[in-house]
Amino acid sequence: MDTYRIGLRGVHGFGFHGVFPDEKRVGQDFYVDVDLETDFTQAIATDSVEATVDYGVAAQMIHGAITGPSYDLIESLASAIADLLLTLPTATKVRVRVYKPQAPIAVPFENVFVEIERELRR
Repeated sequence: MDTYRIGLRGVHGFGFHGVFPDEKRVGQDFYVDVDLETDFTQAIATDSVEATVDYGVAAQMIHGAITGPSYDLIESLASAIADLLLTLPTATKVRVRVYKPQAPIAVPFENVFVEIERELRR
């Protein structure tokens, strides 16, 4: 059996997610990587975007979640993005990784992220 996957890397948005008041007031950059599993056998056969996940639409959904309502935890943001993406036609499974490079951590670090993998339950 074939596995079909569509990936998006580094979807960027400026959001106001975080536990601390300054994070909600000042905001910061967030980046999201996504792997979407889908069956695009029909898309290959018809060469039609309607038969697969439109990654432009997926990117807009991710950006909207980053720039939308505030969450305390990036875990909650990742979960919201996963739920949104599983509403796309033909999407069956998603892996979402949310990066928060400006997290308020007291030691030098490159990045922090959370990852969630969720499968559509039918």
